[in-house]
Amino acid sequence: MTVTGPCNASDAPDVVNVVDVVALGESMVTFLPSRPGRLADVPSFDRGIGGAESNVACALAAAGHTVRWVSRVGADGFGDHLVETIGSYGVDVASVRRDPARPTGVYFRTAADRATDAHEVAYYRAGSAASVMAVGNVDLAAVRAGRVLHLTGITAALSGDCLGLLRELTAPRPGRPLISFDVNHRPGLWRETDGPHVLLELARAADVVFVGEDEAAEAWGVTGGPTAIREVLPEPGMLVVKQGARGATAFDGERDGGRAHRLRPAAPVPGPAQPTATTATTATFVSAPTVQVSAAVGAGDAFAAGFLSATLRGLPVRDRLRHGHLMAAAALTAPGDLAVPPTRAHADRLAALDDRAWGTLRLGPGWIQALEGADEEVRTP
Repeated sequence: MTVTGPCNASDAPDVVNVVDVVALGESMVTFLPSRPGRLADVPSFDRGIGGAESNVACALAAAGHTVRWVSRVGADGFGDHLVETIGSYGVDVASVRRDPARPTGVYFRTAADRATDAHEVAYYRAGSAASVMAVGNVDLAAVRAGRVLHLTGITAALSGDCLGLLRELTAPRPGRPLISFDVNHRPGLWRETDGPHVLLELARAADVVFVGEDEAAEAWGVTGGPTAIREVLPEPGMLVVKQGARGATAFDGERDGGRAHRLRPAAPVPGPAQPTATTATTATFVSAPTVQVSAAVGAGDAFAAGFLSATLRGLPVRDRLRHGHLMAAAALTAPGDLAVPPTRAHADRLAALDDRAWGTLRLGPGWIQALEGADEEVRTP
């Protein structure tokens, strides 16, 4: 299946392959400390990559989906590293544009204190190549050629041009892909624009929305839990409220004139039929497994990837939430932003546990390798 249409980038192809998910947003080179301590005291750092949207793209590609990442990076070594590393996960990076006049963003962070979850982060992203993404300098045909288009509030905060791009992509139009939007409220990124108002506007225009209970309280002053957040966001066909270590609640269906979530047909999709529209909201809560945390960075992105993966496969809402929790657990038990997720077979097996067994699940560093080792023992006579 292909999609044809106009493209604003002169060097972009006229025909774009449709993929499962397109993720648009900034990725940065990440410097992780070689040992615990303040940034002022850490003597050296290990290089990685980080970015909400590219994290989701890499996790989905690792889970077996076709994924495209669309962004802008500098014409520098850090840009090379980002494109090559993200591409190594199996992500299509052909639509990433290089900017000879602006740098690739970077950031440094310390290791989290397990007792307080305190850590330092120093961003160097002002004036980056990605901060000037706009309707006129990204490949809109490539962006729209996905069954799901994943966006976050971080992109909207980078510049007026970036916000204009997100408004264009979330505007109602025939054939619009399913819009997935992670609120990702970052108060430090918002300056002149009213961030909370903009985030609410974009979330109301999306089909699948991810938001943390703490984010909703900070951004919109909503403190009544998931049901109160649903009252503020009745429009999305799927609203997922993340409740930290307790779990997550998904509201599925239309409410008060809202929209049902519909996936663009694939060509073809094996497995269960895709979800159909419903006429009333159903709330589903799934507790999170107990996790021994190594680093909290990237867990929300991993959760979104797990949930979207299960959505693309047409799994029930309970299992979508469980896959989200499992993908998040992979990130929580790894030191960097990205982690190798459990195989689809392993994740399916855990997601199918009965409620009692799911409630006793304990996951720590190395749990994915332990699953693989257990399977190897079974196969070895």
